[in-house]
Amino acid sequence: MLLLRQVIGETLRARRLGQQRTLREVSTAARVSLGYLSEIERGQKEASSELLASICGALGAPLSDVLSDARDTVRMDESAGIPVLDDIDGPQAALRGRVVAAA
Repeated sequence: MLLLRQVIGETLRARRLGQQRTLREVSTAARVSLGYLSEIERGQKEASSELLASICGALGAPLSDVLSDARDTVRMDESAGIPVLDDIDGPQAALRGRVVAAA
């Protein structure tokens, strides 16, 4: 089962790691706590649109590109028959065994 907040978190993490940046660097630039950014990347917290825009700005990535990458992941999973759900089954039930390549 697929949670959109986890896909967005994976997308953000892949971009950050692709830039070889630390959580601390991005959290400082985005003006968000390190712990909260970590929770967003792990799909445990859902970022508001303002916070998502701030994180994207800190990564130097247009929000539209991040959302497009997330859309592509959702599209692939839908094609594979993985349903997109809300948090009905809890955050640990979703995305078991999924790997997202760094951008």
